[in-house]
Parts: sequence; structure tokens; C-alpha cells
Amino acid sequence: MDKQLDIIAIGESLIELSSDEHLKDAEVLKKYYGGDALAVAVSASRMGSDVGFITRVGEDVFKDYLLTSWKDEGLDISQVKTAQEQNGIYFISRPYGCGKEFSYYRKRIAPSKLSLEDISEEYIANSKIVYASGVTQSLSLSAKEAVAEAFKIAKKNGVMTAYDPNYSSLITTQETAKDDFHKVVPDVDILFMSAKYDTVNIFEITSVENIMKYLWDMGVSIIVIKASPKGGYYTGYNGNIIFTEFYTHDVVDTTCSGDAFNGGFMHALTHGLTPFEASRFASIVAGLQAKGIGAIKSIPYKDEVYNIFERGNINE
Repeated sequence: MDKQLDIIAIGESLIELSSDEHLKDAEVLKKYYGGDALAVAVSASRMGSDVGFITRVGEDVFKDYLLTSWKDEGLDISQVKTAQEQNGIYFISRPYGCGKEFSYYRKRIAPSKLSLEDISEEYIANSKIVYASGVTQSLSLSAKEAVAEAFKIAKKNGVMTAYDPNYSSLITTQETAKDDFHKVVPDVDILFMSAKYDTVNIFEITSVENIMKYLWDMGVSIIVIKASPKGGYYTGYNGNIIFTEFYTHDVVDTTCSGDAFNGGFMHALTHGLTPFEASRFASIVAGLQAKGIGAIKSIPYKDEVYNIFERGNINE
């Protein structure tokens, strides 16, 4: 392709069915699409980045809906291939005054067929950042190989890499997550981690400063630790650590808000902002996303985010 991409995201896609009622009571479910890497891709695209998405789509009734939707989002899907397996699906609800209900089905789904065949050196080399997550690695052994190969190709061609362990006990074990992390971290430039899930399960270190130093010593340049208890983000770069508050306290659903942050951060970074400015920008993206229900449908668009960012408002 002639046009250079800002970001390439590699990972799964799923069908999202959501409701604001208890799932046992809901008679109507709203259809959309989700998946952590896809949420990152859409977030960056809605901010104005040129984004490519690499995945496998199932040959089922949802295939055309997914492909058409991604084109409408502005994603480059030239590297998306099909597989005979089904597309994954998940159900989510956030009934008023109650906690979130979540259930999903992702075993032996089409994205699990991601493999080395899906990684093109020419495509990777024609980008600025390549992104993948621990969720992508958890899909299958061939998906792990694809992520590792994409990162190695990126480093070979001077392309930055970004990674989020995105640990969940629903999809992997602590030991596997540690192993997956350590296999790719030597090739990672930008690392996103959750203090609630990632750092506590991958490290035996609790101090943000010590984690940052440990990762800098491993060669990671830019680190963002999402600190849920304090409601914000610690960004570490060039020996400095700055805390950015979460944009809003008016939170409805944080599903994929971390992924929305990642996409916003990488967009900002590839459009001239410093890592610390990028965290402030991405906090707005994630905060606006968390005001709605659903992973991707509630991700905001460029004009709204830039208007807030340029006014300098960080809390609403």
C-alpha cells in the first residue's frame, strides 16, 4: 500500500450484544462489535489516525456486518482474512444501580486462526506503531507466534511496538500471562499496564517507581500504568514519571476504557504530542468512553476530544 499507516492493531473481534437490563429479563439486545485490539484500532481511527487491523473473520452470518462496519470506521482491512470457524460473541449489561453482567464465548473462534501467514513484513514496515495484547496471545499458539513475529519485524524496520498484557483470569492463567509477557517485552517500546490486574499478577513489585525502573532497564521506553484506585495514569518516560487524573468521575461502564485509552494515546503520540501530553489526551478519550455502555459504540469522536483537550479541561 502507498499510504503509511499510523498504527496497526493485531487481535480478536467479537460480536457484542448489550442491554441496560438484567440479561435474564432483556427481550431486546443491541448488536455491535467488540474485542480489545479492535477497540484500540477504532479509538485511534476515530481520533483521526490511519489504522490497519489484522484478524481472522468467521464465515458466518456476521462476516459481512463486521467487514462493512470496520470499513465504515475507516480501518484498513486489507490484511483481514477469513476462517471457517465462527465469530466470537459476548453479552454485556449494566442494569441501573447494579453491577455489570458479562458472559462471552471465544473458544475455537475465527481469530484463533491468526498465524505467521497473517504477518506481512511489507505491511508492518509501512507503519509507525504495531500493537498487540495478551488477549491476542491467549487466542492460540499460532497467535502467540504471530504477535512475536510482528514485533520482531517492527523492530527490524524501525517501527515502534506497543503492548498491553490486559490480564484476565477468564482467559489465561497467571503463569501463562507472565510467560507471554516476558517473551515479547524485549521487543516492546510502549507498554500499557493495569495496576489492578497486570502489575500485581506479572510482577512481585508494588511500587510504581520500582516497576518503571525495572521496565526501563529492560529497554521499554514509554510506560503507562493505569492506577484504578487513584483514578488515573502514571506515565514514565526518559526517567520522569507524571500522574494524570482520569478525565471523569461520571462512570457508567469501564468495559474497554483501557483499550480506548491505548488507541487515543498512540494516536496522540503519532501526531506530535509528548508521552505526557498523550496521557492527558487519552484520559479524555477513555473518560468519555466510560460514560456509555458497550466497548466500542461509546468511544468518542475526534472533535469532542480535541475541543476538551485544547480547552485544557481534564476533569468533568
